Amino acid sequence: MNMNIENTLIQALGIEIITLEKGKVVATMPVDERTRQPFGLLHGGASVALAETVASIGAFELVDQATEVVVGLEINANHIRAKKDGVVTAIGTVLHQGRTTMVWDIKLVDEQDKLICVSRCTMAVIKRK
Repeated sequence: MNMNIENTLIQALGIEIITLEKGKVVATMPVDERTRQPFGLLHGGASVALAETVASIGAFELVDQATEVVVGLEINANHIRAKKDGVVTAIGTVLHQGRTTMVWDIKLVDEQDKLICVSRCTMAVIKRK
């Protein structure tokens, strides 16, 4: 991975990239004091941050990194099941890879592969300035 995650949201939330392939990314995030909302459950915003991180890293791997970068254009998420502790795993796969946009499907699952959240993220491909 050709990017520095030090002092970023990725580091702050404890996100770890497990698998990075062309068109697929797998990452984990702990469910702990950094990622819970006040009622003790995984915060929906943390789930969305994990989903967009996976889509962003995956999309960046598919562009010409010398001349292009990627940014989130749109994201949605359906929170299916609550989670209080442990780890969630995000599995992101590219659904559409165009010249100027990409669409990623991201599923967050628990340790038993139960669906926690499903997200779709559209990434914009832009020229470096």
